[in-house]
Amino acid sequence: MKAFFSKCLLASVLAASAPIAYAFTDSEAREAIIQLRQQVRDLTEISQRANIQLASRIDQLEQEVARIRGQLEEMGRPTSAVTSGSGLTGSSEKGANAAEQSAFDTGLEFFRKSEFKESEASLGAFLTLYPKSPLAPTALFYQGSSSYALKDFKAAITQLQGMAKQFPDHARAPDALLVVAGSQFELNNRTASKNTLQKIIKDYPKTPAADTAAKRLKLLS
Repeated sequence: MKAFFSKCLLASVLAASAPIAYAFTDSEAREAIIQLRQQVRDLTEISQRANIQLASRIDQLEQEVARIRGQLEEMGRPTSAVTSGSGLTGSSEKGANAAEQSAFDTGLEFFRKSEFKESEASLGAFLTLYPKSPLAPTALFYQGSSSYALKDFKAAITQLQGMAKQFPDHARAPDALLVVAGSQFELNNRTASKNTLQKIIKDYPKTPAADTAAKRLKLLS
């Protein structure tokens, strides 16, 4: 009888401990799944960031090619306003006087040489001196682009959102918003970045910027 009681007691102890052992194993499995999911999210984010950065570099090269083409076209025609397919207007803008034009050209030359710190400061000084200049929208665009190149993303957002809001019909407005979206992405604000890209597609359809925005939205989805 004593032996039988001992066996029953042992069986009861083992039965009681079994759920604890199984629960512990389930907990480890759940933890492993959570870690794997986090690793997948991390790898996905790294991949998306790399794709966005690559797209941004390609965009920069395309913009440089477009700028050179524009200069070549300007050499063969008189100064006049131009209109894009979306109805955006731009012009071969000139300063009101030689001093104003020189101040703008200095800042732009710094940008072309990739001297972004000097470009940002020079164009900022130009905008302080000539806030009503016909060159102001373009100066704002390159000032914001300089801030982006310097990884001062908050400044880039402020400058370029202001440019697009103040001059929504300027040919550079959708390009400015593309840089805003890129800056928001760099600050890990994906929701804001998506919203900005959607705004470009909505407000500036049939523009190269809208095409680029659509491609970037796919990368973020």
